[in-house]
Amino acid sequence: MNETNLKTERAILIGVITPQQNKEQATAYLDELAFLLKTAGGVPVKQFVQKLNMPEPRTYVGKGKIEEISAYILENDINLAVFDDELSPSQIRNIERALGIRIIDRNNLILDIFAYRARTSYARTQVELAQYQYLLPRLTGMWTHLEKQRGGIGMKGPGEKEIETDRRVIKERISLLKEKLKQIDKQKITQRKNRTGMIRVALVGYTNTGKSTLMNLLSKSEVFAEDKLFATLDTTVRKVVVKNMPFLLSDTVGFIRKLPHALIVSFKSTLDEVFEADVLIHVVDISHPGFEEQMDVVNQTLGDIKANDKPMITVFNKIDNYTYVKKHEDDLTPAGKENLSLEELQNTWMAQKPGTAIFISATKKIHFDELKTLIYDEVKTMHAKIYPYNNFLY
Repeated sequence: MNETNLKTERAILIGVITPQQNKEQATAYLDELAFLLKTAGGVPVKQFVQKLNMPEPRTYVGKGKIEEISAYILENDINLAVFDDELSPSQIRNIERALGIRIIDRNNLILDIFAYRARTSYARTQVELAQYQYLLPRLTGMWTHLEKQRGGIGMKGPGEKEIETDRRVIKERISLLKEKLKQIDKQKITQRKNRTGMIRVALVGYTNTGKSTLMNLLSKSEVFAEDKLFATLDTTVRKVVVKNMPFLLSDTVGFIRKLPHALIVSFKSTLDEVFEADVLIHVVDISHPGFEEQMDVVNQTLGDIKANDKPMITVFNKIDNYTYVKKHEDDLTPAGKENLSLEELQNTWMAQKPGTAIFISATKKIHFDELKTLIYDEVKTMHAKIYPYNNFLY
């Protein structure tokens, strides 16, 4: 699947409400899935949600919901169904038989976007490895799909021997790609060692929070940035000077809920930039209604790669887009997050993270000078700790 094909694809999105995932979360995840689909060029038409104790092992959702979805597909010219969780090979086969259209899951969609976004040879190699690792256990289902598409005399799908041949070829390709990445990783380690003498700062955050826009502002460079998920895949490193303090600033791939494990593994070198950084700048989209959960996803991922103990500046971005519902003075119900003004949020988070949190708009350059001062102070402090011998220069 590629972006060109997706432009004409009308899709339905399917998720579940479980004891581990309430209705609000399920809806938020499907909204994000819709954004992912739009990023890939597809058209999200409708969302389907079912409340279950756990996803149905055979078809993800129950028989009645499958019948409801099938009827909607027939009446509304739908040719793609996107599921919010990873599907097993057997689930994909069963659902495809029941619905009669192409089935993909969240992981498949993310991999497709990564494949389209990869610009450098290194990023393309990382994505290709993740795609093959995703594909390998699903080979039989892929062949079943092709057999159904072709049909007719002389168009029978391949037998077990052909599938085993493909499995062997893919395993060999995976081994070659892993070896290629090892070699590139060695080169990158050497490059990182050559950067000694300057503090390393890494921009981290959920995808589409404005990291690349901030990178462009701070480094006066032209890093690709747009209002789509995963606009940046390749790590960009720039030398930045704030006041008289030089440091290295890197922009990294955005994090996301349920990021496929294969991508975390294959993008190890990108995440190494975060692991080896001296200071982290966590960029948060304060205008997003689920910004706190997005922060949790980032912090959990940082914990997974053992990078959560570093000095961190939290940058609440997009204050120009922030909106809230002001409570009427006669309304006695407790205020929720949606009722808090920007000033109230600032007071809350500034108290939680004294001296290391700031509210800005990167596009409007609101509080940009204050952010530079905050970065300067943090970098100068780290420089004094790591390079005390040449501290007199600053």
